Amino acid sequence: MVKLQKTAIAAAVAQLVVLHASPAWAQTADAPATTTVVVSGQRAALQSAQKLKQESDEIVDSIVAEDIGKLPDRSVTEVLQRIAGVTIDRNMAGDPNRQSVEGSGVSVRGLTYVRSEVNGRDAFSAGGGRSLGFADVAPELMAGVDVYKNPSAEQVEGAVAALVNLRTALPFDYKGFKGVMGVSESYSTLRKGKPSPTGTLLLSNRWTTGIGEIGALIDIAHAKSPSRSDGVGVDPYFPHVNSTDPALYDRSKTQWIPLGVGYRSQDFDRTRRGDYAALQWRPNRDLTSTLTYFKTRYKEDLDEHVVASSEDKWYQQVASSNAVFDKNGAFQSGTISNPTYGGSPFNSSQRINTRESGTRDISLNVQWRATPSLTWTNDFQHVRSTTEGFDADVSTGFILPNQTMDMTGSVPQINLGSAAYMADPKNYYWAYTQEALDRAHATQKAWKSDFKYTFDDPVLRDVRFGVRFTDREGVNNKAQKFYNWQGITFPWMEGWQIPHVARLNDPRFAGGASLQTIDNFFGGKYNLPPMLFANEATVRGFPQEWSKIHAYHDVLCAEQSAAQGWGTCDTWKPATFNDPAATNTQKERTNAAYGQLRFGWDDLKYPIDGNVGLRYVRTNGSGSGYVAFTPPSTPTIPAGANATGQDKLINIAAFAESQSYKNSYGNWLPSLNLRMKARDDLQFRFALARGMSRPDFNQLQVQTTLNAQHLQTVTKDAAGNTIGVRFDGTSLTGTSDGNPMLKPTMSTNVDLTAEWYFAKAGSLTFSAFNKDLKDIIMTQNYSYTAKDVTGKPQTFVVTGPVNGANGYARGFEIAHQQYYDFVPDWLRGIGTQASWTYVDSERTLKKPVFEAWCSGNDASSNFNLSINGCDTDARAFGKTPLQGLSRNTINFAIMYEQHGLSMRLAYNWRSRYLLGVNQWGSRGNNGLNTNPDSGAGRFLIPTTNNDQAFGLPLYQAAYGQVDASIFYDFTDKFRVGLEGTNLTNTYTRQIMEQHAGNFTRQVFMSGPRYTLLAQYSF
Repeated sequence: MVKLQKTAIAAAVAQLVVLHASPAWAQTADAPATTTVVVSGQRAALQSAQKLKQESDEIVDSIVAEDIGKLPDRSVTEVLQRIAGVTIDRNMAGDPNRQSVEGSGVSVRGLTYVRSEVNGRDAFSAGGGRSLGFADVAPELMAGVDVYKNPSAEQVEGAVAALVNLRTALPFDYKGFKGVMGVSESYSTLRKGKPSPTGTLLLSNRWTTGIGEIGALIDIAHAKSPSRSDGVGVDPYFPHVNSTDPALYDRSKTQWIPLGVGYRSQDFDRTRRGDYAALQWRPNRDLTSTLTYFKTRYKEDLDEHVVASSEDKWYQQVASSNAVFDKNGAFQSGTISNPTYGGSPFNSSQRINTRESGTRDISLNVQWRATPSLTWTNDFQHVRSTTEGFDADVSTGFILPNQTMDMTGSVPQINLGSAAYMADPKNYYWAYTQEALDRAHATQKAWKSDFKYTFDDPVLRDVRFGVRFTDREGVNNKAQKFYNWQGITFPWMEGWQIPHVARLNDPRFAGGASLQTIDNFFGGKYNLPPMLFANEATVRGFPQEWSKIHAYHDVLCAEQSAAQGWGTCDTWKPATFNDPAATNTQKERTNAAYGQLRFGWDDLKYPIDGNVGLRYVRTNGSGSGYVAFTPPSTPTIPAGANATGQDKLINIAAFAESQSYKNSYGNWLPSLNLRMKARDDLQFRFALARGMSRPDFNQLQVQTTLNAQHLQTVTKDAAGNTIGVRFDGTSLTGTSDGNPMLKPTMSTNVDLTAEWYFAKAGSLTFSAFNKDLKDIIMTQNYSYTAKDVTGKPQTFVVTGPVNGANGYARGFEIAHQQYYDFVPDWLRGIGTQASWTYVDSERTLKKPVFEAWCSGNDASSNFNLSINGCDTDARAFGKTPLQGLSRNTINFAIMYEQHGLSMRLAYNWRSRYLLGVNQWGSRGNNGLNTNPDSGAGRFLIPTTNNDQAFGLPLYQAAYGQVDASIFYDFTDKFRVGLEGTNLTNTYTRQIMEQHAGNFTRQVFMSGPRYTLLAQYSF
């Protein structure tokens, strides 16, 4: 893979150098030909995209479908990664522990502040975000995708990184009747399984009638996309010190041993449905109205089997005598066990995650040319989006005698037990359940009115001005703040809550699980024995089936209660939406106005044209949610003890009430775009603009939990009796899921480009850019005021999102594309595309929080942990890069099109990037404090009370993927093709940073996927 990466990069760079040094190549390509070049298919699509880029008023890159339903990839997300400067995440949105086979979040030039549109109008998915889930949109509906990297004043605000506009077809795009029908079948080499057909149908026509010209179009697409991802994981490495005696401790002799290993296998089904219809009416040449209906729906279903370590006493683990360690003391290979448990504790869980979402857009556009110089356009839009999700996990547990592992290869090799041991139900017990339920809906109404007045002037081209008003409301419901985790039986419960765990060989507890096999794991590279997992029907049978297995705990708890004579056992309570704190509502109204002047000097030696504009937008937001406070218990003063300082205590009555907030701000957004034409085929651009990106709605939610703690110092006599209590006041803190008073993140964007268009589908372009960011949103402290029982205001220090940092992203892009028409006849029709993007970034906190040593638990107020990251030995990592940003991104493609044959081989690569700090799976509360200044009782003593948190920086390793397609046109109307994705079966690797080294956290494999397509036009 490394060789392939170097080869692709070298080929791209060499091609650019040769072309720059030998412009005769391009001249040959454009020279009046002795041979005829037939322009169609993907070549015609490249010409259209290049023309859009060359003639646009702004800096834009586009991908145009060869024909409707012919975007070059199987999802919109995968299409976007082909554009210079655009990258996609390979993990599921918000969950780096799981792979997204088709990719997820989109970043442009290293930033995620991306605005999404459909046909120039707002597009979003419910659930708290502002953008559309591109992976959820049926690509078969798209006619093209445009990425504006520095939008002008006339475009709707919200694009700091870029504006992504998805374009659909209109009936007046075609001269008459147009019909397209397509079918496809996908196959995953890892998943295999049942067929997953896709179908699409487009019908369009236009008629001349007595009331003018009428056009109608319908486009329907239904696609199933089954995939599978297998993963092997390694837990963080913990420091096993040479001595817990401070006098004998030698850091250089520390051995770093991973907590454990495990694996996961997930089957993922995504069903996309897209419905689109357009009706156009042109009663005369001066009036055109367009009514569109766009609806995208998707349903996803994840079924996952996970085996993971549940070790809670790492300091009792022992490495085998034959274990191998590297020069830094990091474990390489051998066997690990915990003699205290008689082995190593593990969980084997089955997880189900389902989601159904949909977005519907109904819009009306009316364009009237009132005079030859004045055009008035009105646009009305109504959007409704909904989503509902259910995430469930039911786990059994077992004690493995030992775990054997080898970290020296490209993929960790693990051995978790013999087939006989793993199949024996007496080795398993019921462990836990956890669930998360959410639902949300959002609506938006928008009206935009634009005027364009054209000048008859040698310099002034036209002036554009207009207004836009929006009214948006979103409601989010979560049945719980995080997951509703509930233990069933664990070994640590024995003796005080239950007499023993609920083992699966006990007839009383045997129901709900079965022996299950994961076939073809990692393409057969591992031979996993059958294991006992909860049945799929048990996991999906929430809450009825879950009540049955939690009743196993109740049976054992009753036995323990009867034996020890204490009260009753609490029964399991499922998460519900009945809690008033589960509902959060945000409303937002925006009023915007803009003016933009287009100009040009065509008579100059080097003609210059461009536009200058100013946009003003007023945002009025409001939110309602829930704020709760539970006071601490009244301090107990022992009889005879002297108490002082009671007057310093703060007494606030308990409250749980809905809260509402309003926030309003205005922003001026100027823009300037200039273009200079050195020749007809060579031009330069300069763009300067102010941009804004409003906080996501889930960052604005009102959901705050307030806490108080009475601070006291206790004095005891020699016998240990309390003789004095000094109260030092009350600590008022809180945590918030959102902050309704957030401001938008602002940017100043500068672009400079050089663009050489040496052929209709041939170009060499360079772009340098800089984005200065203000008011980046991050988690820190802000104040919340509540009144005490005397009516005096008291201030809580609440941890939540604030505008707490500034930063920048700067770099350059180089892109080239060309068809080589000068080659021999048998090779004519070959072409290449190549691009390289480099981005450098930095984030500077307004209130720096770095400390060399980490302390405390994983409370949200531990900023050193959540921002800088902390190792398992309490050492902080310091400054981390911006999340999701790769310094280098490479695209390279070889194309061929001639005699009805169309082929493409594409390679996409990006360098490593930060997934996050303090992520689930690489975090915990049981680290070792090796800070010599931490004091007795903490230094070198393994934590037993969850007070030494760690959270490792988690990186996505460099990743490159090869995709290909081949199509053959049997006639002008009928074509058949085959598409292949991830042909080289590239692994996705995650790296966790520790002071002893960069270690593999997880390695994922999804295998190649193939799609057979047929399309008929009529």
